[in-house]
Formats: sequence, C-alpha cells, structure tokens
Amino acid sequence: MATRFVIIGGGPAGNTAATYAARLGAQVTLVERDVIGGAAHLWDCIPSKTMIATGGAIAFTRRLEGMGLEQQQPEVDVDALTERIESIKTRLQHGTTRLLSSQGVEMVHGSARFLGPNEVEVTSPDGVRILHADAVLIATGSRPRIPEWCRPDGDRILITRDCYPPKVFPESITVVGSGVTGVEFVHMFSSFGAKVTLVVSRQQVLPGKDPEVAAVLEDDFLRRGVRLLKGARATAIERVTSEEGAESGVDEVVVRCDDGRVVRSSHAVLAIGSVPNTDGLGLELAGVETDRGYVTINRHCQSNVVHIYAAGDMSGKLPLSSVASMQGRKVAEHVMGLHKVAHRHLDYDKAASAIFTEPEIADVGLAEADAFAVGRKIRVTKVPFSSTPKALINNDWRGFVKIISDPATGVVLGGSIVGRHAAELISVIALAVTANLKVTDIVESLLVHPALSEALAEAAE
Repeated sequence: MATRFVIIGGGPAGNTAATYAARLGAQVTLVERDVIGGAAHLWDCIPSKTMIATGGAIAFTRRLEGMGLEQQQPEVDVDALTERIESIKTRLQHGTTRLLSSQGVEMVHGSARFLGPNEVEVTSPDGVRILHADAVLIATGSRPRIPEWCRPDGDRILITRDCYPPKVFPESITVVGSGVTGVEFVHMFSSFGAKVTLVVSRQQVLPGKDPEVAAVLEDDFLRRGVRLLKGARATAIERVTSEEGAESGVDEVVVRCDDGRVVRSSHAVLAIGSVPNTDGLGLELAGVETDRGYVTINRHCQSNVVHIYAAGDMSGKLPLSSVASMQGRKVAEHVMGLHKVAHRHLDYDKAASAIFTEPEIADVGLAEADAFAVGRKIRVTKVPFSSTPKALINNDWRGFVKIISDPATGVVLGGSIVGRHAAELISVIALAVTANLKVTDIVESLLVHPALSEALAEAAE
C-alpha cells in the first residue's frame, strides 16, 4: 500500500514536498486554506518584488542622462500596476496547481487540524473529512507580526500586505523596521517618489549583516533623501488630525519612539518580522512540541513525533522560499526512505539570500564578522564594481564583491555582494561554498567579458 502523506499548507515547502513525494509513489493529499502557492509567497514575496522591479525601472530612468539619453519622468499607473501584480500571481498559482495535478496530488481547500498523531481533520466548504496519514508535513507559513502598540487600518497605518500596491501612493511614509523587509520598502517607496523615514532600532540598517554592505545601502538611502532615525525603537503609531488640516479633515500618521523622537508622515508601514501560523492546528493533540510557536525540528525536518515533519517559515529556520522548497524536497525524500542511501543533509549555513534594494545585496556562507568573533583565520578579498568595465557601461558602479576563503586551503567559505544584479551573481559563490570549491576554481573559469561577473574572478584572485 502506498504511503499516505498528508501535507498541511501549499506554499513552497508544501507543494515541493507534494510533487517529489508523488513522483516517488506516495499517496499525497495537500490541504490549503488560502491559496496554492503559499500566502506568504504569493501575497508578500512576489507582489513586493514586482513593485520593486517597477520602482527600479523608475530609478533607472534617473540615470539615463549619464548614458547619453534625455531625462525621463515616468508616472505610475496604479491600475496597470495592480493588474500586473495580479497577473503574475495568477500565472504562478496556476502553474503550481497544474504541476501538482499532473503528479496525481489530491488538493483539498480547507482548514486542517490534528485529532491525533495519525489523524487530520479537514473542514472545507464540502464538509468535514478525516484523513489518516502515515506521515504529515506541517508547512503553514507565517503572517506579519503586529505589536500591541499598533492597530493597522489598511488605509494609512499599514502592514506589508496592504502595500501591493497601497490604495494611494503615499506622499510621505515612515517605515518601522530596518531588517530585510524594511529596507526593501524604503527602496520601493522612495523609488515611487515618496519622502521616506526609516526607524532604525540599532546603529545600522540590516543589523547582523556585513557593516560594509550596510554602509553602501545607507549612503544610497541618504543620497535619495531618506531620513534615518538610528537608535530609535517605535513604541506607538497613531493616526491624528493635524492642526493645519483640522478644517479640511486631512490627517497624518504619528510614530512615537522610545527616546522621545516623533515622526509625522501621511502613512506608516510595519515591517518588524513575522509570526508562525501554528495556532489552531491541534499540535498538542498530536504531541508535537513547539518553541515560541515554531515547531522544533531535527536535521531531517522531523518534529519530536518522528512521522510528523515541519518546513518553511514555521519551522523556525531561515524564512526564505528557497530554503522552504529545499526542506520540502528533503522531507519527501525522508518520508519515502531515500535517506537510507546517499543523502545530502540541508546545510542552512550555506543558504544564499538576497535583499532587493537598489543596489541589491546578497550573501552566502561564512560572514567576516562571525569568523572574527570566533577567532577563525580567513582571507578576505574585495573588489569594487567601479573597476569593472560593465559597471561603467551600465552607468552604475555602486558596491563591491567580497569573497571569504580559507588561507591554508583556498576553499571558498562565503561571500557578499552589493551592487547591480547581486542576487544573480551570488549564485557563483553559493555553488563554490556548497561544493567546497577553491578560489582558483573561480579564477580559472573563463567568464564573459564585459560582464559584472568579472569582479568575482578578480576578488577570487
């Protein structure tokens, strides 16, 4: 009898696990309460990157004069942008459902909860159904975190999902949160012409990232007129009527910080992380242990109940779609017994990540600061894009490539890139880190000229 595999959540982790397990012969049932493809993926990641791409096109027009062209001033067509976002989301969702259907995966629209370790109850428009499972994957994703001191209204006080696109593009906006999502929103709204203030709780944007990388981004923000409130932690956001606008009814959003500073703008957006969607799943009935809402997993993505797995945002690991997809694949392989033969475990320390600001930021592997913190000897080489012909041709030579390697063996340990197309270029370093390649392997590769990738070879050399 085929392995009965129940998957709760149809995001990158869930649909990848479903596809692989079905190919390997499992009887797969995928339960999704919102949208196949994943709410976080289709309601957050894809729309935000679509808007960032449009904002990037606007920003690019501001550099046209330096390329021998007349300056342009494009205007945003909100209806067309909204239609574009919806079209991309629909196309991706349909592609995912077609793939699942072609593999024989049963898709059920409804909400799932455990009745016991091997029983899942699904409530759908068609009624209540009990699924009996040999293995279960929990991949229910996450949602934006909303603190007690803020009440978003979807109009002026926004969470990230209210911004794709917003009802009205703000004249001014305060972004609360200087992590990955926060800086992407700063880039996006400033590209669309808004006056942006970023509340930075520490002394640099992107805390935990390479300080040199953060510095390049901060400099670009300042050149654009972005106001950085460093060392400030937001404690309240409220919508008030200004004295000047009392008669006309014009209001503004006020963000208050713990050090007494106050920021006034037409809009504010919260970008302070996410919380796992594990409420209401009945995990206690299945005996599954959690930590702050996240399911605790081992290197096989197993919970403390060995046939119940967790993957994606609510697994407490890196909240990246690429990581979720790989977790889903590894779970499918483990459920179907492939771990008993040659099997490579997922190494989260070697996951590449990117931030879609302008300039883009990407990194992978060992960070320079982390190596110094533990006293590890490393070799760090850095090459600015200003020395690369293609960067000059593009009229955009911001940023650099940095490669970290072992001084004794030459093995590539990590790297970071800030600059145009960093998210694409980091793949070369990511492959080197994953495959334990040496810097000489990059140096001796015959790369394209002229191309930004030449900076990789120079940094490796």
